[in-house]
Amino acid sequence: MPKQGSFGSSESYYCTLFHELIHSTGHPSRLNRREIAEPNKHGSIVYSIEELTAEIGACYLNSVAGIVNREFDNSVAYIRGWIDLLRNDKRVIVYASGQAQKATDYILNVQPHQRNEAQELETEAQ
Repeated sequence: MPKQGSFGSSESYYCTLFHELIHSTGHPSRLNRREIAEPNKHGSIVYSIEELTAEIGACYLNSVAGIVNREFDNSVAYIRGWIDLLRNDKRVIVYASGQAQKATDYILNVQPHQRNEAQELETEAQ
């Protein structure tokens, strides 16, 4: 990661940091995401899925941290660029979102039973 001072804002720094943290969870010793574990060329479908996963996960972490990214348009444009490459398979966004959630849970050390309990509390509150 570049030093924080090289970013235009603290929000930009953390958005980039979170993006890279999501990538790090794909390592074989962590979540073993095939998009990281297997070598892939820039621009390939597998590479695109990983980039989409990292950007969605960064958005999740920004939300958890309470960071309002005023430069959200950059994230939207970045995600749109990867989605355009994957337009032929509508399942990709669902898959990437699921992988992003698993990565976010890994970073935050959320266990499956904790997620279920939180969902139950949310349902009861409605």
